[in-house]
Amino acid sequence: MRIPRLTLVVPGLLLFSVVCTSLFAQESDKMSYASLKESKFAANPALPSCVTAAVQHGDPSKGAAILVGKVTAGCNIPWHWHTYAENLVLISGSGKAEMKDGTTHVLRSGDFAHLPGKQTHQFTCPVACTLYIMPEGAFDIHYVDKDGKEIPLEQAVKTPAKAAPKKKAAQ
Repeated sequence: MRIPRLTLVVPGLLLFSVVCTSLFAQESDKMSYASLKESKFAANPALPSCVTAAVQHGDPSKGAAILVGKVTAGCNIPWHWHTYAENLVLISGSGKAEMKDGTTHVLRSGDFAHLPGKQTHQFTCPVACTLYIMPEGAFDIHYVDKDGKEIPLEQAVKTPAKAAPKKKAAQ
C-alpha cells in the first residue's frame, strides 16, 4: 500500500513549524523582528539534509510565511513543486533556480526569484548560500522524477550510481 506523499510531508512540516514558531512567537497586530544572527536554524525532514531553515514570520504549515534558509555548498534541492507560489531572495552566496520548462536564473546577493505554484523546479547552491524563502500559502513540497511522477525525498536525493570505468582492450 502506497502512503500518500502529503501524509509524509505534513507531519514533518508541523514538527518543524512547532519548533520554529515556539522559538519566535508573534502577534499579528504587532511589528515583528527577526535577527538573522540570532535565528535558530533547524533541519526540516521534508528537505535535503544540506538545508536548514528558521521561521522568521508566520506559520509555514498553515499559510504564507517567511523563512530564512542556509544551504551548504554543492547542495541541490532536486526537482519538485509546491502548491503555492514561492518567492526567493538571495542574501549571500549564489544559487541557481531552474524551471522544468527550461528557464534558468543564477541568483546573487540581493536577487529575487518568483517560482509559480505547481510548476516543477529545482534549486542549487554551488557555494554556500543564505536566502529568504517566502511561500504564498502553506508550504508543501512534492519531489518528482524525470517523468514528473511524485517520489519520496530519499529517492529524489539519491545520487545515481556511477558506471564502472571501461577497461582498455588488450592489444
